[in-house]
Amino acid sequence: MIIVGLTGSIGMGKSTTAKMFRDLGVPVNDADEVVHDLYRGEAVPRVEAAFPGVVKDGAIDRAELSRQLVAAPDRLGELEQIVHPLVRKREREFLAKHRAAGAPFVLLDIPLLFETKAEARVDRVVVVTCDPEIQRERVLRRPGMTEEKFAMILARQVPDSEKRARADYLIDTSDSFDVTREQVRAVVDRLRAG
Repeated sequence: MIIVGLTGSIGMGKSTTAKMFRDLGVPVNDADEVVHDLYRGEAVPRVEAAFPGVVKDGAIDRAELSRQLVAAPDRLGELEQIVHPLVRKREREFLAKHRAAGAPFVLLDIPLLFETKAEARVDRVVVVTCDPEIQRERVLRRPGMTEEKFAMILARQVPDSEKRARADYLIDTSDSFDVTREQVRAVVDRLRAG
């Protein structure tokens, strides 16, 4: 089974691209979805212990957690030490399930693939990219996003130019959904061909 890692900096269109792979029948493990699930379950007590006041109605309030991290960015590593092992456990379960089912390849949607050295766990890397101005417009349209928060996120990510240089496949989302979908289909066809 070929393990494909999908990554891209914030605002590049990675989630939309992952959905396009899923629509073509590719099993996708979305690390962000896993984190959302963990923030409603398994991770709640440990995150609350480390970051008091972030739990509302039994789940992690991402806005409050983000507020605390913007105020103390050096604590992000502490959060990652709690969450990343739980995400990896879910990833291993996903891989075991699809290996047993005989899937020819699967996609691991990992936003911080290079930052967390996860490229060592995959056979191929797909990088989603777009024009920097389009990225900026997309990100600053998000609810609650500020220039400061955007800058903090970018500072923690491997630059897009480096990600592109390390990719096996590039998908540029600067154009229409149809153009992006064709690029995804081309990657899937190449993976199916071996």
